Amino acid sequence: MLAEEVQRELERIVGSGNVLTDPFTRMAYECDGATLFRASADAVVFPRSTEQVSQIVKLASREGIPFLARGAGTGLSGGSLPTAGGLILAMNRMDRILEIDTANCRAVVEPGVIHIRLTEAADGYCYAPDPSSQIACTMGGNIAENAGGPHCLKYGVTTNHVLGLEVVLPDGEIVELGSTVEDAPGYDLVGLMTGSEGTLGIVTRITVRLTRLPESYKTLLAVFESVDDASQTVSDVIAKGIIPVALELMDQLVIRAVEEAFAWGLPLDAGAVLVIELDGPAHGMESQAEDIVRICNQNGCRDVQVARDDAERAQLWTARKKAVGALGRLAPSYLIQDGVVPPTQLPEIIRRVTEISSEVDIPIANLAHAGDGNIHPILLYDQRNPDECEKVLEAGEKILRACVELGGTVSGEHGIGVEKNEQMSLLYSPEDLAFMRRLRGIFNPDNLCNPDKMFPTGRSYVAFGARKTV
Repeated sequence: MLAEEVQRELERIVGSGNVLTDPFTRMAYECDGATLFRASADAVVFPRSTEQVSQIVKLASREGIPFLARGAGTGLSGGSLPTAGGLILAMNRMDRILEIDTANCRAVVEPGVIHIRLTEAADGYCYAPDPSSQIACTMGGNIAENAGGPHCLKYGVTTNHVLGLEVVLPDGEIVELGSTVEDAPGYDLVGLMTGSEGTLGIVTRITVRLTRLPESYKTLLAVFESVDDASQTVSDVIAKGIIPVALELMDQLVIRAVEEAFAWGLPLDAGAVLVIELDGPAHGMESQAEDIVRICNQNGCRDVQVARDDAERAQLWTARKKAVGALGRLAPSYLIQDGVVPPTQLPEIIRRVTEISSEVDIPIANLAHAGDGNIHPILLYDQRNPDECEKVLEAGEKILRACVELGGTVSGEHGIGVEKNEQMSLLYSPEDLAFMRRLRGIFNPDNLCNPDKMFPTGRSYVAFGARKTV
């Protein structure tokens, strides 16, 4: 609970209507998209400027109050949970697009800008990373988690498109990192900050690269009898040296959920489908598509459909990007994992996920940014059932362990947060983790800025008071 003088000081900085302390109102900020975990802040504060963020952070630092930044709450690893209480700085009201400079292929935005708004504002250009939550997620959250998306197979994730950042450090100091041009000299502090999950400071302004929209697209839907055939096709396409802009896998459970939600005619008897997209110059694209179709047929593909126009292409992508939400029709709750394996190991990891599903008796649906080996097993359960919650945690740990055993890692784009911090020891030695903690300590010596994230703590989510099963 905040001291009265601290609350008055916060209200002085941002205005009395921009500090929430009512417990029922604060409940909306207890979770992100990782539905298994909960934690409550003492107050939620809505700054409107970098200077206000700096003043709030200075106050929190002086009083020893934990704090963190939060965007739209669409994160999937518990990265914006206030596990130690304290303050949430809700960045939603810092939502201006400050500059669109297509001549120099760049834009400047505040962290509360909704992702899709930037592409909509950049006539003839786009901001290439495209997380499936792009109609809701914010640019600041994308920076924190180094967000990806279906088209990142060709274009890369967030860190490949960020040129510069304005950041409020954990002591309140305001610094400028990077530049408005490519390859600024000095240490890559922009790269360090991107994906640091808000543990090194709070981003208040972002300069990003814009990408010209391609001349043409070709989007295909390949239908397979089994997930194994579909995942082998992905491995073979990448091994052939073909890099589509996107190569997305949906299994039968996902297909069923999407069809129940939208009734678009997806084949309910298929084991899996691949959404495959090429983009670029129209010349030569047909030949590349023919190579892909040939590989599909070699793996027992029973049908390949080509989107005939923009409307059919949009329909396919709506099916893919709203697939997770549609799974709510199959279970009251779900938890999305985010492991990565080398593309050649995709068939094996999908097989292991199926085995784990049987072992723990939890249905698991499979979505994947399959081309770069980023799997999204979706564990279906009932959060009101404590036994099922335990099974979900067990299955998630087994999936991540399998990813590491196959030469992969524990997160491709969702971040570590509190969900996977104990699994960091699968990847890194105690010495590696100690070094990373020392690096965090340079920026965040008192560990007040988004504590308990990324690194093992030895504490359970119950100890955080973060699990809610009623």
